[in-house]
Amino acid sequence: MTTCSPVSHALTAGGLRSGDQAPEAVPGSEPIRFLDLQSMNAEVWPEISERWQTLFASGEFIGGRAVEEFERSWAAYCGVRHAVGVGNGTDALVLSLRALGLKHDDEVIVPANTFVATAEAVVLAGASPRFADVCPDTLLLTPESVRAALTPRSRVLVVVQLYGQVADMDALAEVADEAGLFIVEDAAQAHGARWRDGRAGSFGLAGCFSFYPGKNLGAAGDAGAVVTDDDALADRLRVLRDHGRTGSHHAHIEVGTNSRLDALQAVVLSAKLRRLDAWNASRRQLMARYRENLDGSAARLLSVAAPVTPAHHLAVVRVPRRADVRAGLAERGIATGIHYPTPCHLSPAFTDYFDRPLPVAEAAAEEILSLPLSPHLSTADVDRVSEALLDLLHGLESKR
Repeated sequence: MTTCSPVSHALTAGGLRSGDQAPEAVPGSEPIRFLDLQSMNAEVWPEISERWQTLFASGEFIGGRAVEEFERSWAAYCGVRHAVGVGNGTDALVLSLRALGLKHDDEVIVPANTFVATAEAVVLAGASPRFADVCPDTLLLTPESVRAALTPRSRVLVVVQLYGQVADMDALAEVADEAGLFIVEDAAQAHGARWRDGRAGSFGLAGCFSFYPGKNLGAAGDAGAVVTDDDALADRLRVLRDHGRTGSHHAHIEVGTNSRLDALQAVVLSAKLRRLDAWNASRRQLMARYRENLDGSAARLLSVAAPVTPAHHLAVVRVPRRADVRAGLAERGIATGIHYPTPCHLSPAFTDYFDRPLPVAEAAAEEILSLPLSPHLSTADVDRVSEALLDLLHGLESKR
């Protein structure tokens, strides 16, 4: 699952996707960006620029030491033996599913509440997505929703660690073991998040990451990686990402693809990885402030399970009359987003795979709103967003 906007993949310098609500100028106050990429990039630019100069002098743009360094560091950070850099998060999913040898009749269980790339990857790998509903409090998969989606054709369970949270991996692993399913994690929004003592991405056979620029760990373009403890899977992924090559440059043992992590992106990711824990800690502090400000109101923040240390990629709140709330926030100079307005099973692209309603995901899609959140956001900004949101909700309620 990649968190690109459902409308466009384009990010502005300030981190606003074209699917997000643009803030308008408000006299006496600066607009609040949805995501402040400028401050994050400014923090790492001196290190990146120096290493890019070295890289340009060497000409080592594809693979090489910069990529190997990042792969080792990312594997160690996630607590696994291998990290295989690829071109983007969607490819991380597609190649992982291909490496499992899925067949046309196989089904892969995925949550309906995710970015379309999660389901897209299943189809591109030659299998069929089987959509499951989610928990109303977290909007993540539950053991019950997975069991309800099981069929004799089920072979893989893709657990999406959405919004920087982590699903109940103990319970989901138990269901997967009972049903004989491989677990693949779509951890594209959960860089650094934990379930108990384990990092997101380390629980399944493969953990798939996107490093799209707006992620907690974002590149300066598209990039991705798969992490795994399985030596054979890692070896196969390295073959698949590089045109099916092994050993000799001209030895192609199977049909692969071109999905290699660029060295330029690896330099960016290595610099940002050294700051990821501090940036995630800042996100947690800001989310605690949102929770304190909005507690008991009509703006309902998603729950966080006790064993989870979240990375808070997104600050998702459920609100009534979302369109009116978004418009009111935009008028006050506050940018927002929606992740995601259409559950995958209702998307025209997946009409062939729709077989039943999924009421929790469908209801949430009408209410979810993503508030501004990034490591350099100030507490005063969070207070301003909260105050504006509460004022709008109070005004809408009084008009009923």
